[in-house]
Amino acid sequence: MNPKVDFYFNKAKKWKEEQEQLRMIALDCQLTEELKWGVPCYTFQNNNIVLIHAFKEYCAFLFFKGVLLNDEKGILIQQTQNTQSARQIRFSDVREIVELKSMLKAYIFEAIEVEKSGLKVIFNPKEEFVIPHEFQSKLDTIPALKAAFNALTPGRQKAYLLHFSAAKQPKTREARVEKYIPQILSGKGLND
Repeated sequence: MNPKVDFYFNKAKKWKEEQEQLRMIALDCQLTEELKWGVPCYTFQNNNIVLIHAFKEYCAFLFFKGVLLNDEKGILIQQTQNTQSARQIRFSDVREIVELKSMLKAYIFEAIEVEKSGLKVIFNPKEEFVIPHEFQSKLDTIPALKAAFNALTPGRQKAYLLHFSAAKQPKTREARVEKYIPQILSGKGLND
């Protein structure tokens, strides 16, 4: 156990018992416990394997390269349609975790083998992400914006495209685009 991670479990209000069970399973697999992105992350030889995170309706193991795992039991979930690599196993009761303990360890050991083998996830290029009409029209009419957007890293471009596309209403998409034009022009990412 990493003392730096203890505070996460000590402050947990919801899913406390479930997350502690997941922690013990990860540690039983001889993974190194770290705190990354504010949550417990378990690594093998400095490679991220699985992390624990909690949401309103469930807590989960998130496998970084879950798409490469052989999911014979069909329990891995793609968190959102835009998630390319990671997959979750969700829990809403500690009994589920206890019952699946040996299977969860098998998934962790398989994830370790994926890392040992050097397998990589092949990500979709940014061209496959939808550019909302509201943003495309700005790119077409403001050359400096187009140049600034193209100069961003692919990850930053993707973050903007996903954020803009996530809005259901055209007015909301337009407002998001307007809000972030100055940030794009200054070469910053969505969360910079």
